[in-house]
Amino acid sequence: MEPNCYKNKPANTKSLKQAISFLKTISEENRLKILCLLRKGEKCVCEIGQNLNLAQNLTSHHLKVLKDFGLVSSRQEGLKVISAINEKVMEKYIKLLNKFLKEG
Repeated sequence: MEPNCYKNKPANTKSLKQAISFLKTISEENRLKILCLLRKGEKCVCEIGQNLNLAQNLTSHHLKVLKDFGLVSSRQEGLKVISAINEKVMEKYIKLLNKFLKEG
């Protein structure tokens, strides 16, 4: 018997695709590490790169992917770009995952 979250209802299909996209985005090791680091507070690209031992261009690439997905926001502070977790979007996806994991 198929679990409820796999039934071919338009709302469930759309939600399932969103959950899959979220998981694909955060499944990349460096992106998940960046999110974990930003959980402790906002950071500039250089701090993130130093903490994770990543080149600045690679750090910027992963931040762009996270930002394009809406999980991270950024602001300019002088010459620095400061990144932070977008709590509202993160909460949305956590709730979505919980919904699927709690359904039968």
